Amino acid sequence: MTTTYDHVIVGGGMTADAAAKAIHESTPDATILIVSADVDAPYTRPALSKKLWTDPDYTPADNDLSTESESGAELRLDTRVSSIDRAAKTVTIEGGDTVGYGTLLIATGGQPSTLDLPDDDRVVYFRTADDYRRLRALSGGGRHVAVIGGSYIGTEIAAALVQNDTRVTLVFPDDVLGASVFPSVIADRFEKAFEEARVELARGRRVESGAADDAGVHLRLDDGSTLDADAVVVGLGIAVDDSLAADAGLTVDDGIVVDDRLRTSDPSVFAAGDVASYPDAILGRRRVEHVDNAKSQGPVVGRNMTGADEVYDHTPYYYSKVFDISYEAVGTLDASLEKVVDDKDDDKAVVYYLGEDGSVAGVLLWNVEEARDAARTTLAAGVVPRDELVGRI
Repeated sequence: MTTTYDHVIVGGGMTADAAAKAIHESTPDATILIVSADVDAPYTRPALSKKLWTDPDYTPADNDLSTESESGAELRLDTRVSSIDRAAKTVTIEGGDTVGYGTLLIATGGQPSTLDLPDDDRVVYFRTADDYRRLRALSGGGRHVAVIGGSYIGTEIAAALVQNDTRVTLVFPDDVLGASVFPSVIADRFEKAFEEARVELARGRRVESGAADDAGVHLRLDDGSTLDADAVVVGLGIAVDDSLAADAGLTVDDGIVVDDRLRTSDPSVFAAGDVASYPDAILGRRRVEHVDNAKSQGPVVGRNMTGADEVYDHTPYYYSKVFDISYEAVGTLDASLEKVVDDKDDDKAVVYYLGEDGSVAGVLLWNVEEARDAARTTLAAGVVPRDELVGRI
């Protein structure tokens, strides 16, 4: 027997939460089911590598998004959808249950990128609240944790751990921390902050393999050296989880392809969040794995699932905070691009990344606040003379 809901959401992250709340606000009597592989109800993901480590008054209970109570949705946790039957408008849940839908949202995000490391509780591929709890238990007390990955998530975790009585070794492939993203003057400052915090930096190194025994986890690096630690946390980004959509015959291309209403090639099926490849109003088709996108797409897709015809025209930003450094970015940050650095006083800077045609492809706001809209305006302007960029923001 098939139970049918007006709206079914596959995925239990911040996009799903925002979509369910928007559906409920638009049509309070609609029935909503959220099927989530996570063991926890939706929560604020950025806090897992930031605020939960640095604010003693902020607890995991504060991090809960109150999805069920505020959306009226039924939430099935630790549950996966195995297939979608678009003709019948049903999803099959692992174990055999079949659920019908009026509209379907796929918000499956992605899975952490993995390495050739042992299947051991002391190896954490950091992504979920459960991963946060495991890492908390493995850290502190002067224990040694190796962090693999020198980009967004790896640097945040390294900073969080070292501020919580943990010895940290950060393994990353660049010669200078952040050099693949930031111009050299910024990367030098970024790396210095980690050195001053006594994070041990394994520069220019990659992990080839690992082993575990009673003494700890042992990493073999690409130069033949070894690194011994009490635990290992991997922060190397995610692999997009679009296989469910692909198997259902939906159009995928580095994510689930959607239009500017976040609708897939099937008018009854939508996709949003990390998994969605959408046409950005300024930057063209792209896929964004950051919280601003999830929080912004969620309400739009939720309203569209109830019959609205709303364009998603927001260009999202992302942000990070490590130690006393705060930075925000809009667009593409790639140190190989030509750059214009507007270095300001008090360790503040704005960096413009230029595409091949000279147009501004990305803007980095280094310790500069309340300037995201100005960054978007600059991106939308296309080619801006170099001498007009300095001082523009």
